[in-house]
Amino acid sequence: MNEARRVRLARAATTVMVAYLISRVLGLGREMIIGNQFGTTRGLDAYLAAFRVPDLIFQLIAGGALASAFIPTFTSYLAHNDEKQAWRLASSLMNIVAIVVTVCAILAAILAPHLVARVVVPGFTAEEQALTVRLMRLMLVSPTIFGISGIVMGILNSYQHFLLPALAPAVYNLSIIGGAIFLAPAFGIYGLAVGVVAGSLLHLLIQIPELRRKGLDYRPLLDIRNPGVREVGRLMLPRMLGLATVQINFLVSTFLASGLTEGSLAALNYGWMLMLVPQGIFALAIATAAFPTFSELAARGELQDLRGTLSETLRLILYLTIPASVGLIVLREPLIQLLLQRGRFDPSSTQAVAWALQFYAFGLFAHSALEIITRAFYSLHDTRTPVAIGVVAMALNIILSVLLIRPLLHGGLALANSLATIVETVVLLAILRGRLGGIDGRALLWSVGKTAVAAMVMGFGAYWFAAWARGSHILLRGGGAVILGGILFLAASLVLRSEEIGALKGILRR
Repeated sequence: MNEARRVRLARAATTVMVAYLISRVLGLGREMIIGNQFGTTRGLDAYLAAFRVPDLIFQLIAGGALASAFIPTFTSYLAHNDEKQAWRLASSLMNIVAIVVTVCAILAAILAPHLVARVVVPGFTAEEQALTVRLMRLMLVSPTIFGISGIVMGILNSYQHFLLPALAPAVYNLSIIGGAIFLAPAFGIYGLAVGVVAGSLLHLLIQIPELRRKGLDYRPLLDIRNPGVREVGRLMLPRMLGLATVQINFLVSTFLASGLTEGSLAALNYGWMLMLVPQGIFALAIATAAFPTFSELAARGELQDLRGTLSETLRLILYLTIPASVGLIVLREPLIQLLLQRGRFDPSSTQAVAWALQFYAFGLFAHSALEIITRAFYSLHDTRTPVAIGVVAMALNIILSVLLIRPLLHGGLALANSLATIVETVVLLAILRGRLGGIDGRALLWSVGKTAVAAMVMGFGAYWFAAWARGSHILLRGGGAVILGGILFLAASLVLRSEEIGALKGILRR
């Protein structure tokens, strides 16, 4: 990767990482407030279950599938200095998405009682299912807004602007926090649902000023014969199937967890959200910044530079997330106590979430690497390969979920997810290696080996401190263990001469 491109990517990654850090901190604050007010109660289970169908509609039609297909196509027009066609493409897609998502949301609202009772949470009582239906219908307003907002994010990222799109999730989290603080005391769990709808609108509005500065040229078009629209559709359909597999996994987990003890679904959600904190700050931020660069290199046919950029990015991601995975496993209980245990979130809630978190954290490195690997495929205009492997991983996840839920309860669902994701990541990386003629595999393995050793040193030190400080104030026990672990990891990395330290220094300096 040449120096100019490295500098641009470093700046973009730093911008997105800081914005995602803010978003994840707010996300943690959101979970702390929700945990304080609702703990791991059935009402929160109903809210989380109600979220599944609106999220399914958004993800399949207007979420990651559209972004992964839209950015390479839009970037291609920009790379060839054809902004007029780029904006025609964006306008047509905005209108198509708005119409299709709205129709799907209306149908889902009509069929909500049947979906909830037969597909989402058949293990709930009739009263709990009725609550889930009401919450679902309220939140079905958000997918249409999110769909348009997702296209706006893709446009701004294609122009190498990352700040406002990265801050949009932070505004979304603030809205839910507002709903929990100001509305939930009077309206209960409905306050969270109102926060979701308001947050989706703010998610879009915060990006509009920069979109106008980029020369917004929206037109009321439905040009389905446009070559760009057709290309997005061609790329998007396989990716939709891939995202469907992810959503099916979530639905299967919700379906199975609804038959477990009260709070099992909430415990899974808390564990998942805690695992997503480092995944979002590091992997998702860097992947978001790298994707337009990947797409530009692929569009210009510079595969050697693409291979080098991918390898460097992947090594950095693993350097950041492997120790995060070890830390979450070793310090799961003190971290949950520090962050969540207050109000209605009692010690039994901590134990339930810790049981799920340890299994989710085991797959953190794979979830993180997958963000980079799949984007490399999308930049090559190949959405079919990740989908095909994703379908196999989905089947594996379902099988493992059924096998592991009995001995491990809700922890079995988390472990099934991690194992299936690890298999998916390894297979896709092997295929991508053949596609690009290599990925600097020796350097990658050497880097991972050093990172794993440093992470083990960190883990032993953090575990020892947490055990030694047992009985002390949780801030000292948890915070001290995190600080000591970070120091030990950095020291071990310096001793092992990990090259990624230099890359991090470069990102911070630039």
